[in-house]
Amino acid sequence: MGSHTDSTPLPDPATPAGRAGLDAILADPARAVIALDFDGTLAPIVPDPEQARAHPDAVPALAALAPKVAAVAVVTGRPAGVAVRYGGFAGVPGLEHLVVLGHYGAERWDAVTGTVSAPAPDPGVAAVRAELPGVLDGVGAWHGTWIEEKGRAVAVHTRRAADPQAAFEALRAPLGELAARHGLIVEPGRMVLELRPPGMDKGVALLDYIREIDAGSVLYAGDDLGDLPAYAAVEKLRLDGTPGLLVCSGSDEVPELAEKSDVVVGGPQGVAGLLSALADRL
Repeated sequence: MGSHTDSTPLPDPATPAGRAGLDAILADPARAVIALDFDGTLAPIVPDPEQARAHPDAVPALAALAPKVAAVAVVTGRPAGVAVRYGGFAGVPGLEHLVVLGHYGAERWDAVTGTVSAPAPDPGVAAVRAELPGVLDGVGAWHGTWIEEKGRAVAVHTRRAADPQAAFEALRAPLGELAARHGLIVEPGRMVLELRPPGMDKGVALLDYIREIDAGSVLYAGDDLGDLPAYAAVEKLRLDGTPGLLVCSGSDEVPELAEKSDVVVGGPQGVAGLLSALADRL
């Protein structure tokens, strides 16, 4: 922890680039974008994704911080409307300008209008959806796996299987072949394999949004492999002169993220604490 005189200490970033990012946010919050993943970052990971809800401290922390910065954006693989519902983000005082970039940025919900804008879904997703049960059955991975319907994507979860990691590994190749046959890609996550159209990821979504509002600095917090493109986007912005801070919502399941981050906090509760501390400082 850093040695600040105020009551809520902010963490001390582990890297010079991270310290520069935090300093830039503190120096000119009116140009800072706070961008966050949802599952595992604002909401604890649960066995059934439909039961995921934002941590009780997350929304109050966001509402305290949002009026003090340029923008707050939630960047998620979930459909935008689902993230809004599970997050409890609609109609919250302080979050009148919240933006949710869903389906890795293919969808967007704006609190200002309360509506979701999105292009037409990829036909490959419907084709994959039809073939998926047969593929799971053929691999013998039917028991304990669970198909999540995401509209613009479809995901197979192995967290409930007898051996989640073994089921995950067994499915990687067959699901990769199925996706490729229909022009989709497979995005691996924490005991989940998501089949979705290529070309959109959290990095693309984040860069587009940062440019749209001409941000002067950015904080990005995530917890999973799907957040690596957003991390790479922040690293690119830093090289181009826009300071950034990378926060990992600590998980021993994804060491790749922790190794690339400037600050590691203890899961969604730690993320909420960091947001609150930032709001107190600004």
